[in-house]
Amino acid sequence: MDRIGCVVIGAGVVGLAVARAMAMRGLETVVLEGEAAFGQGVSSRNSEVIHAGLHGAPGWRKAAACIKGRRLLYDYAAQRGLPHHKLGKLLVANGADEDVLLHGLLRKAQALGVEGLQVLSAAQALALEPALRCTSALLSPESGVIDVHSLMLSLLGDAEAQGATLVCRSPFEAAEPSNGGWVVRIGSSGGAEPFELHARWLVNSAGLQAQAVAAHIAGYPAARIPQRHWAKGNYFKLQGRAPFTHLVYPVPVQGGLGVHLTLDLQGQAKFGPDVEWVDSLDYRVDPRRGDAFYAEVRRYWPALPDGALVPDYAGIRPKLYGPGEPARDFEIDGPAEHGLPGLVQMFGIESPGITSSLALADEVAALVD
Repeated sequence: MDRIGCVVIGAGVVGLAVARAMAMRGLETVVLEGEAAFGQGVSSRNSEVIHAGLHGAPGWRKAAACIKGRRLLYDYAAQRGLPHHKLGKLLVANGADEDVLLHGLLRKAQALGVEGLQVLSAAQALALEPALRCTSALLSPESGVIDVHSLMLSLLGDAEAQGATLVCRSPFEAAEPSNGGWVVRIGSSGGAEPFELHARWLVNSAGLQAQAVAAHIAGYPAARIPQRHWAKGNYFKLQGRAPFTHLVYPVPVQGGLGVHLTLDLQGQAKFGPDVEWVDSLDYRVDPRRGDAFYAEVRRYWPALPDGALVPDYAGIRPKLYGPGEPARDFEIDGPAEHGLPGLVQMFGIESPGITSSLALADEVAALVD
């Protein structure tokens, strides 16, 4: 049985960032992925937004990781020449109640350290985006978009340059502690033979399947595994060009950030996600859900034409809270918390996971340091 430094379970953007960080610290690292390629889950079904950090809570890992990760990500994308664009975002309010909420978001985000924020009057917002309707807006100049596939490819390339290996079609089956590390059992898929590895470190970065993976790690207390909740978000694409140059977000709703407008690197607009609580991984988009999108979007873009939205794609987020429950922070459960040497569990790594990926990877790798 091969003995290596680290096994990372899950080859999404966070798993690849962790593998890169571990490999750069001199650990021989293997990334296990059950699918045929990296990034087939949460990392490939999202808005591709680089978040400034407006929606964090004081003292939360999610807030600190978003702000630190965003700065690291812009630097990394520039150094590697990855396609990205710092478009800026307008968070828009409509009505006196939402104006109050918007000012509250401003104060909280400034306290967290988000740079460059500015409250705009309706007239100032319309000077930037004439098609917009709002009573006030919050301008976030640090928000942007990135080609997530290029990001993952670059992270993987960095990891491989330091000796890491990605093994696809290799689903994690179980792990148990052994000789100061972990014996990891990997199943067969696509004709490959099952095999085992002995790793000094084991990192569960399985995203949607993190709880299922944790349940098959011997010795890890079942009581520490948080309840799993999946929130499906549907996206609809705009036919034709949108009259916007910024990302446009409404005031947040429970369970998500509302049906917002994002622009990809080619200027194509899409709207979403909505929030649909689900129990299965079904990525089909029901065209009928688009009916509700029109009312949501017309609150800030009243000129949206009838029939302009067509189903695009859906993503599912691994949340640690369900409908009507308060939001929860990212969870990184390391040896200091659970008492098992060499094991790191990552739960509830959803938005802003892409923005936070490099910061989260540094946090996990610091446990090795």
